[in-house]
Amino acid sequence: MAEPNNKEDELAGTEQPFVAHLVELRDRLIKAAIAIGLMAAVLAFWPGPGALYDLLAAPLTASLPKGATLIATSVISPFMVPLKILLMAAFLLALPVVLYQVWAFVAPGLYNHEKKLVVPLVVSSTLLFLIGVSFCYFFVFGQVFKFIQGFAPKSITAAPDIEAYLSFVLTMFLAFGLAFEVPVAVVVLARIGVVSIEKLKAFRAYFIVLAFVIAAIVTPPDVVSQLALAIPMVILYEVGIWAAKIFIKRTKAPEEDPAAKTDPS
Repeated sequence: MAEPNNKEDELAGTEQPFVAHLVELRDRLIKAAIAIGLMAAVLAFWPGPGALYDLLAAPLTASLPKGATLIATSVISPFMVPLKILLMAAFLLALPVVLYQVWAFVAPGLYNHEKKLVVPLVVSSTLLFLIGVSFCYFFVFGQVFKFIQGFAPKSITAAPDIEAYLSFVLTMFLAFGLAFEVPVAVVVLARIGVVSIEKLKAFRAYFIVLAFVIAAIVTPPDVVSQLALAIPMVILYEVGIWAAKIFIKRTKAPEEDPAAKTDPS
């Protein structure tokens, strides 16, 4: 007859008072803010806020007619817009440190088999977000701006506002960055038991429709940008299903593993 499992809880004795959690959270936030501040200080010296904006605006200025430039309709826009871009770039560069602080804060409350899941997900989510942003900047922007300028009448001189352009860029970066997180979302939903692998496969056709609907809503009304968002989402959904099978197998708790359930009698 099998003996009862007397294995102690891995988290036994690790409970902390609520105030201690708040203190640790404060310390983690301060460290993350320092990392962002250091990156901002470096970028402020080189290449500088103005150069960062010129780099961000390069896909648009390349498609504008000769002699056309961006304009600032607000008095403080030439100062505030480059500053916002500086902080955005500093956050992206400090993202690994920020995510590490998040991981260090939640790690004590996780079991060993759960920790095996978190680290790969943190790394992969960071890389996927950055890949999505890069894909948007290097490929999508050029195609979108060429499409828009192709429809502009010859009698109109394009002079986009820098604040409006920044808002557009941030929206597109966020849309593509989050869209490339599809595999992470699929893996997490499958691992915590919200959906099964079989249901994910059955939902495949619906997700294709959903991807094109999302692309039509968040991107400009041109075929290139919509396809550039929808097609990667569909491909990454399939990658997520494949990755979910591996993660579920490798991050099972000992009591979930059939091989671990042996009768000692």
